[in-house]
Amino acid sequence: MATIKNSLAPVLARTDIAGYCRAYYQLTKPKVVALLVLTAWVGMMLATPAPPDMLLVIMASLGIALVSAAAAAFNHVLDQKIDAQMARTYMRPLPKGKLTTGQAVAFACTLAITGFLILLLAVNTLTALLTLVGLFGYAVVYTLLLKRATPQNIVIGGVAGALPPVLGWTAITGSLSGEALLLMMIVFTWTPPHFWALAIHRCNDYAKANIPMLPVTHGIEFTKTAILLYTFLLFLVCLLPFLVGMTGVIYLFASIYLNVKFIYHAWILKFNAQADTAMATFRFSIVHLMVLFLVLLVDHYAKWSFSELLQ
Repeated sequence: MATIKNSLAPVLARTDIAGYCRAYYQLTKPKVVALLVLTAWVGMMLATPAPPDMLLVIMASLGIALVSAAAAAFNHVLDQKIDAQMARTYMRPLPKGKLTTGQAVAFACTLAITGFLILLLAVNTLTALLTLVGLFGYAVVYTLLLKRATPQNIVIGGVAGALPPVLGWTAITGSLSGEALLLMMIVFTWTPPHFWALAIHRCNDYAKANIPMLPVTHGIEFTKTAILLYTFLLFLVCLLPFLVGMTGVIYLFASIYLNVKFIYHAWILKFNAQADTAMATFRFSIVHLMVLFLVLLVDHYAKWSFSELLQ
């Protein structure tokens, strides 16, 4: 019997290490961070007519990713009691006891400090400081204060989530610009209909955890109306890059298509919803933002390549 236990020890140890790695990985909310880094990366690409220095892009992306992951980990720490009450989140590492609070805090601090130092030393001071502002805005202002205080939590707190395109822009140029703020405005306007669709699907969870999300405080029908109105507003905001000459017709037509489709999802959610319509709207919103920013990139380099040919 002792021989069998001894032979299994290395296997159990490897399993334990793999479990810890998975738990730490889950703390970073990798899918969310990937979307944030995508918008930051597109901001970098759009900041100059020609492709920027790739080493600078890599270091900026790494720094932004690490600080964003730290913000996600702090969110896990601060929300662990709420997470334990919700079907969507009760399997997270802290509610399930896979990691201790101390381990999660140490991990988050390590990520934040490492990311900040990379941005400070290899990118520029402005980007490093703005990234810290984003971390504070998400982990403290949104998670600790707004989320528990007001149904407008996701609207006000959305500023932090909308910062990455600005971070990408400042990483390359070292300064703010109107174009960067337009990219930020797109993400800021996109955030409420994106998150409220999920909140409708998980309304009972939020009510159980006593979190004042809009469907809980104002009802699901009101929230559906708000989502629909925001998709119309998003349509208009997404036209601004073209109207100010920042983008060309490739972006214009793709933006119109994506936003009309988002409005369609919101319309169905409001007037002909089925059991899975809210989640379908939520999932499409993610595709919407990803494709929109990738189209911004394609449009930018199509314009640049065309201008190079004319010279």
